[in-house]
Amino acid sequence: MSQATPPDIAKRGWIARSLDLVERVGNKLPDPAVLFLILMLVTWAVSALMSNMAFAELDPRSGNPVEVVNLLSGTSLTAFLASMVNTFVTFAPLGVVLVAMLGLGVAEHTGFINAALRAMLSITPKSLLTPTLIGVGVLSHVAVDAGYVLVIPLGAVIFYAAGRHPLAGIAAAFAGVSGGFSATFIVPSSLDPLLAGLTQAAAQLIDPAYEVNPLNNYFFTTSSTVLIMLVGWFLTDRVIEPRLKATPVDGDTSQMPTMSPLKPEERKGLGWAMAAMGIAVVLFVLTLLPAGTPWGADPATLAPGTHPLLAFTSPLMRSIVPLIFIFFLIPGAVYGYVSGTVKTHRDIIAGMSKAMSGMGYYIVMAFFAAQFIYAFGQSNLGVLMAIKGANLLQAMGLPMALTLVGIVLLSGFVNLMVGSASAKWALIGAVMVPMLMQLGVSPDLTQAAYRVGDSSTNIITPLLPYFPLIVVFCQKYVKGAGVGTLLALMLPYSITLLVVWTAFLIGFWALGIPLGVGSSFAYPAAG
Repeated sequence: MSQATPPDIAKRGWIARSLDLVERVGNKLPDPAVLFLILMLVTWAVSALMSNMAFAELDPRSGNPVEVVNLLSGTSLTAFLASMVNTFVTFAPLGVVLVAMLGLGVAEHTGFINAALRAMLSITPKSLLTPTLIGVGVLSHVAVDAGYVLVIPLGAVIFYAAGRHPLAGIAAAFAGVSGGFSATFIVPSSLDPLLAGLTQAAAQLIDPAYEVNPLNNYFFTTSSTVLIMLVGWFLTDRVIEPRLKATPVDGDTSQMPTMSPLKPEERKGLGWAMAAMGIAVVLFVLTLLPAGTPWGADPATLAPGTHPLLAFTSPLMRSIVPLIFIFFLIPGAVYGYVSGTVKTHRDIIAGMSKAMSGMGYYIVMAFFAAQFIYAFGQSNLGVLMAIKGANLLQAMGLPMALTLVGIVLLSGFVNLMVGSASAKWALIGAVMVPMLMQLGVSPDLTQAAYRVGDSSTNIITPLLPYFPLIVVFCQKYVKGAGVGTLLALMLPYSITLLVVWTAFLIGFWALGIPLGVGSSFAYPAAG
């Protein structure tokens, strides 16, 4: 994709040349949809070859030795075909993306997003766009996966409207949303009680009385937000954006935002739209305040210290995407009617239809991604690799600092093959937590190391369910963008975060800074 001439290439540093190589090689890979299909076929073949092998590793879910399932057997093939439609329609990112895009499509079609960004950029220094965008990406974790469908595409829009390269905006936003997935900003994310619950279950395998506070990593993850913002700011402005100067933006410029001053009708429409959004937010917040609000989970089902509204199972957390749909639909429609870009309700439906028409490619990729992830999970190959890695780490008998590094690297490696943070931790946590407790490492510290490795490699694994969607966002601005393009963009963030964030965790341990509420570094805890 790079358009640099040979003399230009010679002048580029070795980092830029290495990333160019990653991009060229990555873009020579098959189309992402076909890549998922090939990986599924490889999984089938490997499962058939290994299904007759016996393994000593115990599956933490059943307590029995891990057995690789032959996906080429008649039973497995018929089960695969019988569940194919359900596997696709229940693929979690699919509904999240499509529902959110309906509301965003209206807001974009009527011109609300364009006008709002132009107003915001007129008062925001360009030099602070990058850290602000990354910080918003980290904050989006409060809304579960909303950042993938909201913050990342807006990152491209914001950068392009400010005269910067849109792919740099995608990279910065992706680094905040996914690279900083385990960072938190002021309020805990839904991931905190979810992981803590799995950690407690694993710890109780050898200590039935052991309890894990849902905020056991809160101090570490909150302070990590500053680290993520600083690392992302430096890499975006000093490494990523300079490299993108050789990459032309060749998308449909008629659909891209401009930085022209707001017209009177646009300013009026924006004022009414923001007022409508404000009223909607106030009314919604009022429904959250009463004790026993229906938005909260049943307190009787929650671990101690977990707020009913922030529990992963609460109606609030499960309604984030529909709320995004509503909170963009309302101001988008109001702006359109007041500014004159919308005449009838048919224009609103046209905005939704336009948004859906642009998602066709993603839907195709999501189909094949869903089938591969289903097959890989059914094969038990991921479980086997995770447990073998954890056992190898135990056998090495490394000092504490190197053990932490080993946990981070193992978690990052497993993350390249298993996308869900909770699913990975349910598998490897059940092995690593009790194993490391016997070595004197607390479950709180093990969980923190896992979160570093998991987040740092999120942004470079094509098996992340939202990875194909980010490729689609890139192609809106650069037609030739592919998997290699996104890998080359995100590799510097991933490597740097692995190194710096791991050092940050070791610094917490070395200085004895508490990881969170009720946390410890050693097991059993001192005192």
